[in-house]
Amino acid sequence: MNKFEFGRIGEDITCKYLINNNYKIIEKNFYYNGGEIDIIAFDEEKNELVFIEVKTRANKNYGLPSESVDTNKLKHITKGIKYYLHINKLEDAFIRIDIIELFYKKNKFYINHIKQII
Repeated sequence: MNKFEFGRIGEDITCKYLINNNYKIIEKNFYYNGGEIDIIAFDEEKNELVFIEVKTRANKNYGLPSESVDTNKLKHITKGIKYYLHINKLEDAFIRIDIIELFYKKNKFYINHIKQII
């Protein structure tokens, strides 16, 4: 399995996790000039539009998955969020940015949901 396929599996698992936790999946792989937002979901309990960065790892050789979401990555995500809100006329929506880390160990995925990263 290549890196792209591994990441897509992580996104699919994340969507199932979100649905089981009262989120509605709005969009997957939203592309914009400058990048991609992995998942856009609606948190029905908090009434928030959530922009989710999914990071899947099989080991910690390069650190924790969330550590790869640096200032530069957040700048790109923010650009994509502004564009998404503008084209969908959602400028007044309550929003947040989450990271979902998936660790693959012994043929099983473990999920760590980090809410409201900024």
